[in-house]
Amino acid sequence: MELIASFSVDHTAIIPGIFVSRVDQLGDGLITTYDIRVTRPNREPAIDVAAMHSLEHIIATYLRNDPDWKDEVIYWGPMGCLTGFYLILKGNRKPQEIHSLLLNAFRSVEKADIVPGAQEKNCGNYLLHNLPMAKWYAAKFADYLAANADKPEIFEYPKTERLVTDDGQQFFDS
Repeated sequence: MELIASFSVDHTAIIPGIFVSRVDQLGDGLITTYDIRVTRPNREPAIDVAAMHSLEHIIATYLRNDPDWKDEVIYWGPMGCLTGFYLILKGNRKPQEIHSLLLNAFRSVEKADIVPGAQEKNCGNYLLHNLPMAKWYAAKFADYLAANADKPEIFEYPKTERLVTDDGQQFFDS
């Protein structure tokens, strides 16, 4: 079975940042999946589940209401490992081109007074929210993005090198 793109990333080397996970053809255009890594996998604790849920609601709302980007947004949601989010956009932009969008999205969490859609009729687990913790994670990540905007390593995915035989077979760690 072929290893999917997100599992080919060396998770021991990845740092917080904005990375291209994959680019796919969709009809006549391209869509790009971005890995928005908020914490260092296996080095920092995962994001608190309730805070992650609140971040998902607030940032999804922000992205889908941003006048310059709302028509480009296909999806915003958490990673199963709780170390970041996936953002899917129409087109194929470099991570640096969406840096200010994400910086502003995370800053919007800091200003939030409520979690949009956190009512029983709007959310499948409306009691699982933590706005104060979401604000803490958002401020930490936004400060990091602002302080490291000129560093290429927050935009370049570390890849796991695989041994490939002459006939194209790949060997994976067990």
